[in-house]
Amino acid sequence: MLMRAAQFLPILGWAHSYGREQLSNDLMAAVIVTIMLIPQSLAYALLAGLPPEAGLYASIAPIILYAIFGTSRALAIGPVAVVSLLTASAVGQVAEQGSAGYAVAALTLAFLSGGFLLLLGLFRLGFLANFLSHPVIAGFITASGILIAASQLKHIFGVNAHGHTLLEILLSLASHLHELNWITLLIGVSAAAFLFWARKGLKPGLLRLGASGRLADVLTKAGPVAAVVATTVAVWALNLSSQGVKIVGEVPQSLPPLTMPGFAPDLLGALLVPAILISVIGFVESVSVAQTLAAKKRQRIDPDQELIGLGAANIGAAFTGGYPVTGGFARSVVNFDAGAETPAAGAFTAFGLAVASLVLTPLVYFLPNATLAATIIVAVLSLVDFSILRKTWEYSRADFIAVSATILLTLGLGVEIGVASGVAISVLLHLYKTSTPHVAEVGRVPGTEHFRNILRHEVETNPTVLSLRVDESLYFVNARFLEDLVYSRIADGSELKHIVLMFSAVNEVDYSALESLEAINHRLKDLEIGLHLSEVKGPVMDRLKRSHFIDDLNGQVFLSQQNAWNALSGVTTSRDA
Repeated sequence: MLMRAAQFLPILGWAHSYGREQLSNDLMAAVIVTIMLIPQSLAYALLAGLPPEAGLYASIAPIILYAIFGTSRALAIGPVAVVSLLTASAVGQVAEQGSAGYAVAALTLAFLSGGFLLLLGLFRLGFLANFLSHPVIAGFITASGILIAASQLKHIFGVNAHGHTLLEILLSLASHLHELNWITLLIGVSAAAFLFWARKGLKPGLLRLGASGRLADVLTKAGPVAAVVATTVAVWALNLSSQGVKIVGEVPQSLPPLTMPGFAPDLLGALLVPAILISVIGFVESVSVAQTLAAKKRQRIDPDQELIGLGAANIGAAFTGGYPVTGGFARSVVNFDAGAETPAAGAFTAFGLAVASLVLTPLVYFLPNATLAATIIVAVLSLVDFSILRKTWEYSRADFIAVSATILLTLGLGVEIGVASGVAISVLLHLYKTSTPHVAEVGRVPGTEHFRNILRHEVETNPTVLSLRVDESLYFVNARFLEDLVYSRIADGSELKHIVLMFSAVNEVDYSALESLEAINHRLKDLEIGLHLSEVKGPVMDRLKRSHFIDDLNGQVFLSQQNAWNALSGVTTSRDA
């Protein structure tokens, strides 16, 4: 009974064996992740166009709900850069930033995203995310990283700029450069330089000074906090806000409030498609991270239950003043490296952030927006990976075209069109690859029962027998391709008496493909050429037997290609190709 309940409430699977050692490791991981998340949550809320407290709120209830329903032991839930950018893009089209309607729209977006993820999880449809190929995801994340970094330059420069595409952002920045605030620029550049150095050079420096590895890790992860403290103190002490340096200002000193998303039909209709796109992107990113970390400890996750966990987290965000969330790569890796044993580490992190919301928010009044922008820029530039272009160019030109198109469309037309194009390109790429399946003419390797491609091996063939190995399942997209191939070979082979379709790699034959096979069979029967099948898998044969195809087949079904060779082949010749 407990095991069955644990399928739907994974917390029951680990909570009953929770001990002192797990508690100690989870608490340490929570301390490190909390230190990292405080400035990061504030920064990502800024990126989403929301008040800074929304980032903290989105990191409390969602984490707790995921700890109950999620299956990953190390995944850290909360606002992430790409989803924050998508939120700003989607909500900015229905409400003006800074208005009450903007906040309600963000809540509604989280609600719709959570509901969509829950539906996918309840109907066990996690496999649908597989249609978004990894190269396309990598291209979209790279382009999004560039867009996010560019969008934050206005805070570094202290100017009013806008834009949803790279060109719009750059042109807007150029037109407002006369507003440049040199003090803001100094703060932003200094904070960014420090954060870049802290990410690469702080830990080795601390280790050289004799600090322990754990202490060096904690202090390195606290780098953004140090930047926040230093720049906030500087702004307060020197009264820089009076000289045009924009600051966070007053942040409510409270726990996440109870909030209500909007249910107006017009609002739901406008946000439905963006919510679906955010859900797909968030789920793919989250599951990729969770599977990678789980593999390191020989654990496993359930993608369908992950959908439910992420759905619950987003619905929790919708009713507690947040916005769409997912599993973040950077914070999850930090959580894992810090020693998190169970999802309880996330719950402890949520408690730490709740304390920060109650106690620490007055301290960020003088925090400059330039520092938060620097935090975002440093974080997202690690996502930019142009090596994917070189790798796909060398390995697969089709994947290279998909990656390039996704990057260019995202940068040139915006994130929503970019991610929608990425989904479409992924599906079209799959259809293109399967529409022209690899079909090899095979012959027997001399002295063996192995049959290989005549263009790659020295094999035995017979001019009266044509053996074709079909290396793809047959369905409506590629059925006509097989027809055309067989008919072209009929025209070339005057001595041909038998055609054998080797189905060892065919896992499915849909009705369109069945009709094509029937058409081939009738055509060959009229030409007095036998059509034979070999090595047909059981489920495929079961499906074929439910039709009249096997009864009408102008030939035989052979258990193996060797049996077909023995039965149909007379005089053999050697062919070297």
